Amino acid sequence: MQAIKVRAEAGSDFNAIDVVNLSAFQGEAEAQLVGELRRSPGFIPDLSLVAELNGRIVGHVVLSRVALRAQGKSRDVLALGPMSVVPSQSHRGIGTELIDAAVARARPLCYEAIVVAGHPEYYQRFGFKPAANWGVSCNLELPDDALLAMELVDGGLAGGGVVEYPDIFRALF
Repeated sequence: MQAIKVRAEAGSDFNAIDVVNLSAFQGEAEAQLVGELRRSPGFIPDLSLVAELNGRIVGHVVLSRVALRAQGKSRDVLALGPMSVVPSQSHRGIGTELIDAAVARARPLCYEAIVVAGHPEYYQRFGFKPAANWGVSCNLELPDDALLAMELVDGGLAGGGVVEYPDIFRALF
């Protein structure tokens, strides 16, 4: 099996990333979200990653800044998503490679935590836990178990709070 190469996205990858999102989610909302994230103040170019297999882009993940508000204060944490893999290439470990690389790139950037709105059984494999464990909720309409979090720094979610996803995420939820 060919090795999966994970790297930061380049401008020349945008169309291929759209195709990955369109095929993975069978709709345009996630592809539009990625495009809007790129134009938002929360976008961090080094945390928008693609997975290549045989020279073709087969997966994408993005981490962006979101506010965590608690007790009248606000601090930035990272939100994972969307994460997508071309369906014909699923079960090859591409999602795992993308998430592991994103978390590894995020650690030295001094963010204290990552949150994700997603399938608990999938993300718990990577060390994400229910955000409610820390008293963390969000402004999206999600089932209680669909918001997960990972501390990058011990105590990074102490005191809990509300994750304020930008309005551009509302189209998905």
